[in-house]
Amino acid sequence: QFRPARRLDDAATHQAVQAASDGAVAVVSYSYDHLDSDIARAKSLSTGDFLSYYSKFSQDFIAPAARQGHLIATAKVLRAAAIELHPNSAVVLVFMNQNTSSKEKPEPLTTASSVVVTLNKVNGSWLISKLDPL
Repeated sequence: QFRPARRLDDAATHQAVQAASDGAVAVVSYSYDHLDSDIARAKSLSTGDFLSYYSKFSQDFIAPAARQGHLIATAKVLRAAAIELHPNSAVVLVFMNQNTSSKEKPEPLTTASSVVVTLNKVNGSWLISKLDPL
Protein backbone atom coordinates (compact mmCIF):
# COMPACT_ATOMS: atom_id res chain seq x y z
CA GLN A 1 0.00 0.00 0.00
CA PHE A 2 1.39 3.37 -1.03
CA ARG A 3 1.46 6.01 1.68
CA PRO A 4 3.13 9.27 0.60
CA ALA A 5 3.50 10.46 4.21
CA ARG A 6 5.64 7.39 5.01
CA ARG A 7 7.91 7.59 1.97
CA LEU A 8 11.55 8.14 2.71
CA ASP A 9 13.64 10.07 0.26
CA ASP A 10 16.87 9.10 -1.47
CA ALA A 11 18.91 11.22 0.95
CA ALA A 12 17.67 9.21 3.95
CA THR A 13 18.44 5.96 2.15
CA HIS A 14 21.91 7.21 1.25
CA GLN A 15 22.59 8.26 4.86
CA ALA A 16 21.60 4.86 6.23
CA VAL A 17 23.61 2.94 3.62
CA GLN A 18 26.63 5.17 4.19
CA ALA A 19 26.40 4.76 7.97
CA ALA A 20 26.13 0.97 7.64
CA SER A 21 29.09 0.89 5.25
CA ASP A 22 31.27 3.14 7.41
CA GLY A 23 30.30 1.26 10.56
CA ALA A 24 30.93 -2.20 9.11
CA VAL A 25 34.35 -1.11 7.87
CA ALA A 26 35.20 0.39 11.27
CA VAL A 27 34.19 -2.79 13.13
CA VAL A 28 36.39 -5.10 11.04
CA SER A 29 39.31 -2.73 10.37
CA TYR A 30 42.10 -2.23 12.89
CA SER A 31 45.85 -2.06 13.19
CA TYR A 32 47.99 -3.15 16.12
CA ASP A 33 49.86 0.19 16.08
CA HIS A 34 46.76 2.36 16.59
CA LEU A 35 44.37 -0.21 17.99
CA ASP A 36 42.86 1.92 20.76
CA SER A 37 41.71 4.63 18.34
CA ASP A 38 40.42 2.04 15.84
CA ILE A 39 38.33 0.33 18.53
CA ALA A 40 37.12 3.69 19.86
CA ARG A 41 35.96 4.66 16.35
CA ALA A 42 34.01 1.41 15.92
CA LYS A 43 32.43 1.86 19.34
CA SER A 44 31.42 5.44 18.50
CA LEU A 45 29.42 4.07 15.55
CA SER A 46 27.61 1.45 17.66
CA THR A 47 24.77 1.36 20.16
CA GLY A 48 22.82 -0.92 22.49
CA ASP A 49 23.57 -4.62 22.77
CA PHE A 50 25.97 -4.49 19.83
CA LEU A 51 28.05 -1.81 21.54
CA SER A 52 28.23 -3.97 24.67
CA TYR A 53 29.15 -7.07 22.66
CA TYR A 54 31.77 -5.28 20.56
CA SER A 55 33.33 -3.61 23.63
CA LYS A 56 33.86 -6.98 25.31
CA PHE A 57 34.87 -8.83 22.12
CA SER A 58 37.42 -6.18 21.13
CA GLN A 59 38.93 -6.14 24.62
CA ASP A 60 39.02 -9.92 25.10
CA PHE A 61 39.87 -11.13 21.59
CA ILE A 62 40.76 -8.48 19.01
CA ALA A 63 43.19 -6.43 21.10
CA PRO A 64 45.32 -9.32 22.44
CA ALA A 65 45.51 -11.06 19.05
CA ALA A 66 46.24 -7.84 17.15
CA ARG A 67 48.99 -6.74 19.52
CA GLN A 68 50.62 -10.15 19.76
CA GLY A 69 50.52 -10.93 16.04
CA HIS A 70 50.97 -7.36 14.77
CA LEU A 71 47.70 -7.74 12.87
CA ILE A 72 46.49 -5.22 10.37
CA ALA A 73 42.97 -5.63 8.97
CA THR A 74 41.47 -3.23 6.45
CA ALA A 75 38.07 -3.49 4.83
CA LYS A 76 36.60 -1.95 1.72
CA VAL A 77 32.91 -1.91 0.83
CA LEU A 78 32.18 -3.24 -2.64
CA ARG A 79 28.42 -2.69 -2.60
CA ALA A 80 25.71 -1.88 -0.08
CA ALA A 81 21.94 -1.55 -0.31
CA ALA A 82 19.07 -0.89 2.04
CA ILE A 83 16.84 -3.91 2.73
CA GLU A 84 14.48 -2.03 5.06
CA LEU A 85 14.24 1.65 5.84
CA HIS A 86 12.08 3.28 8.50
CA PRO A 87 12.34 6.74 10.05
CA ASN A 88 14.37 5.49 13.04
CA SER A 89 15.71 2.11 11.95
CA ALA A 90 17.21 0.50 8.89
CA VAL A 91 18.62 -2.80 7.71
CA VAL A 92 21.43 -2.71 5.14
CA LEU A 93 23.21 -5.50 3.26
CA VAL A 94 26.94 -4.78 2.90
CA PHE A 95 29.38 -6.67 0.66
CA MET A 96 33.04 -6.05 1.44
CA ASN A 97 36.58 -7.33 1.09
CA GLN A 98 38.87 -7.51 4.10
CA ASN A 99 42.66 -7.62 3.78
CA THR A 100 44.54 -9.07 6.75
CA SER A 101 48.27 -9.20 7.31
CA SER A 102 50.45 -10.04 10.30
CA LYS A 103 54.03 -10.25 11.46
CA GLU A 104 54.13 -13.91 10.39
CA LYS A 105 52.21 -13.40 7.11
CA PRO A 106 53.03 -9.93 5.80
CA GLU A 107 51.42 -10.61 2.40
CA PRO A 108 47.76 -9.53 2.81
CA LEU A 109 45.12 -12.23 2.63
CA THR A 110 41.85 -11.03 1.06
CA THR A 111 38.56 -12.39 2.33
CA ALA A 112 35.16 -11.52 0.83
CA SER A 113 32.29 -11.20 3.25
CA SER A 114 28.71 -10.05 3.49
CA VAL A 115 27.02 -8.64 6.56
CA VAL A 116 23.53 -7.50 7.42
CA VAL A 117 23.77 -4.31 9.45
CA THR A 118 20.83 -3.15 11.56
CA LEU A 119 20.90 0.53 12.42
CA ASN A 120 18.99 2.65 14.90
CA LYS A 121 18.82 6.41 14.73
CA VAL A 122 20.14 7.83 18.00
CA ASN A 123 20.19 11.61 18.49
CA GLY A 124 20.03 12.07 14.72
CA SER A 125 22.86 9.63 13.90
CA TRP A 126 22.58 6.15 12.41
CA LEU A 127 24.37 3.69 14.73
CA ILE A 128 24.91 -0.06 14.43
CA SER A 129 22.64 -2.01 16.76
CA LYS A 130 23.30 -5.41 15.18
CA LEU A 131 25.79 -6.85 12.70
CA ASP A 132 25.19 -10.35 11.34
CA PRO A 133 27.68 -12.04 9.02
CA LEU A 134 26.13 -14.08 6.20
